[in-house]
Order: sequence, then structure tokens, then C-alpha cells
Amino acid sequence: MSETESRIPSIAPDWDLIEDVSEWLMDQALRDHDIASIIDGCCDRLIDAGLPILRAFFGFSMIHPLYRAVGYTWTRGLGVTVNKYYHQPEGGQLEGWRLSPFGKMARDQVTWLRRPLNDETVGEFPIFEDLVKLGGVDYYAFMVPFQEAAEDDMRGMAGSWTTDRSGGFQPDEILALKKVQRRLAVACKMAVRTNLATIVMKTYLGSQAGSRVLSGQIKRGDGETIRAAIWYADMRGSTRLADLLSRQEYIDTLNDYFDVVATEVIAHGGEVLSFIGDAVLAIFNDNEEKGGRAALKAALKARIRLAENNSRRIADGRSPLDCVIGLHYGDVMFGNVGVPDRLTFSVFGAAVNEVARLEQLCKALGEPVLASGEFRRTFDGYWRPVGEHRLHGFENAVDVFAPDIAICTESLGVCMPPGTK
Repeated sequence: MSETESRIPSIAPDWDLIEDVSEWLMDQALRDHDIASIIDGCCDRLIDAGLPILRAFFGFSMIHPLYRAVGYTWTRGLGVTVNKYYHQPEGGQLEGWRLSPFGKMARDQVTWLRRPLNDETVGEFPIFEDLVKLGGVDYYAFMVPFQEAAEDDMRGMAGSWTTDRSGGFQPDEILALKKVQRRLAVACKMAVRTNLATIVMKTYLGSQAGSRVLSGQIKRGDGETIRAAIWYADMRGSTRLADLLSRQEYIDTLNDYFDVVATEVIAHGGEVLSFIGDAVLAIFNDNEEKGGRAALKAALKARIRLAENNSRRIADGRSPLDCVIGLHYGDVMFGNVGVPDRLTFSVFGAAVNEVARLEQLCKALGEPVLASGEFRRTFDGYWRPVGEHRLHGFENAVDVFAPDIAICTESLGVCMPPGTK
């Protein structure tokens, strides 16, 4: 018998300790704890209060670009495991939810369900077979809505308690669980909201900008001047595609393009700050040489992946995609601008305008990637000059360089396919 199992008595729960658990949960609601820690602490305390819990599950709907819900499973002696349930195409419903006790409760518009776990009930829901194998003999499920939701859906906390003690849960134990689970829902709802704020900030602003806003840089004018490698990519032929494709086809094409180009920025340590139409503005905020190398490698890798992706697009009868990329290094203002009721957190200044002009020059010179002299100086030996050029809006001509593909292939470890610029 494990140490945790030996703590489970066969007597009535200690109501003073149950009250302590409830108070502890209210304290957690006032703090920035994560959901897994709250659930783990709650279940351990319930064991100490005399409740014979074998397994507990809690699921929450989430506003997240990748998944629609998150589930937390606590098992005695093992702690908490986390499962993410991803969005289904065309608004489809998760099959696991539909076949679960929670799906039935949502359809029947009830907030609780209890079943003994035996030969007669094991086939009612797929999860029951797993619980019986684990040793479960009694199951109690509940739902705590956070807001009104459509039938067969859940906006709140869905949870369940399972015991392996002979005879199952006693009436006073169910009462104790009911007392605790609403307070657990309050604590977890606050943690969900904190998590949601972090997700939204970092998804829409980027990791660095989101962290700055969450740390308190929220007033108009808040920010600082930083030196960074600046990366600006623009999709070629987008106007023609917008005319030819339906609205949904064009949105899908943009996302296909961003999946390649922006993903390479993030994969190489960059920060995507803005999607400007079909353009990507990013920075690599590291020391000069490291940031410059990462920015160039991301540019070359993005073009390689575009070529690979185009093979699949052409096979599917879709138009190939292409982009040009400008690279610059300089001082940028990183902070909040706008009006008090509508702010954006990004980079601004002459250096940002310059990198956008370099991207435009790519089209005029027929070069897929161009860099300023300032960017070239971050690390030497990879470049071929393409002359002095006066960028639109700037008084003085600047030296412009293109990456030497042969040298980049060898020194950066970027293997360019034959015929790729």
C-alpha cells in the first residue's frame, strides 16, 4: 500500500478540514496560481480530510487559437496530467465529449450524474471501462456553468470524482465534494481568466510585446528604444490572387503563406510583431551577430519551405506562393502608440520604414532577399553588393547587399534546393 493510500480512512470526512480546503481554494482564487497546482493541492487536501478519492477529472472550455478545451486528470499517487482538445474542422464536436457523461449531461440539461461502476454500467460510457480497470467502484460527475451556452456545449467546468473504496461514496462525502467543487470552480475560473489574458496578449501582440503589456506597460507612450535586426517579408502576386480567389480561398492562402514564413521567424528566435495585409514585420532582439544570423537564416529557410509547399500546392491545382524579404539593423522604438481607447504595441521609427523600402527594392532588382549595409555589418562574409540605391523617402543613397547563397549554404547550414534564389 502506498503512502497516499494509507492516508485514506473508512470513517466520515473531517468537516473542519473540509472547511479548511474551501478556505484554501478561496485564497487560490486571489492569487496567480496555475490550474494544475490548484487541482493537485485540492485533491491532496481532500484525501487528508478523509475523502476516498481515486481519480478526479476537471475540464474547461478555453478561448485559444489551437484548442477549444483543456482537461486535468488527478490520480491518487500520480498527481495531475493535462490533455488539450483541439478545434475540430467546420465547428465539429469532439467525439470524446459526445460519448462522455458530460455530453449526456449537457444534452439532458442536468448538472450532475452518478453511477456505480460495475458489469451493468461499464458499457454506458467509454471512460467507465478505464475507471473499472483502475479500480473505480463509484463515479460522480458534475457541471458548473460559467455562462449560458448552447445545448450539447459547455462553458464552464465539467468535473468528476471516482472512488475505489468498497461501497462507494457515502452521502456525507458527496455533500463534502459538492461544497468543495463550487469553490474549486471559482479558483479555476480565475486561473483560466489569467491564462486567457496571457494567451490573448502573446497571440495578438507577440511573446515579448505581450509580456511587456502584462507587466504594466499599458499607457500610451510606454516603451523604450532598442537595437534589433528588423525583418520584413511581403507576399508577391497577392493582388492577383485576391481578385481570382473567393474570400475564404484567399484567407486560406494567406494562412498557408503565414504558416511558412512567420513560423520560420519564430523557429529562429524572432518575434512576429505585425501582419500588415500579406506582409510580416518581425524583429530579432539579440546581440548583433546572433540576431543577424538568425534573421538571415529565417529568411532563407522561409524561401526553402515556400518552395516545398509550392510543390504540394501545384499538385493540388493551387497557385504557387512567393515572397521577398528586406533585412535591416538599427534603433527602433518599441512601445505603445495610438489613441487612449485603441493602442498597438509594436516597433516604429525610420529603421522600420527603411526595411520596408528594402523589401520593395527586392522587386525592382529581382532579388528575393536584400539587406542594408547596417545589417551586413552585423556579420561579414556572406554578401554580394548590388549597388547604392536611394530608398523612397530617404535623402541619402544606401549600400544594398544580397546574400551569397553558396556561402550561406555552407556556413549557415541552410541547404538551398537547386534553382532556389
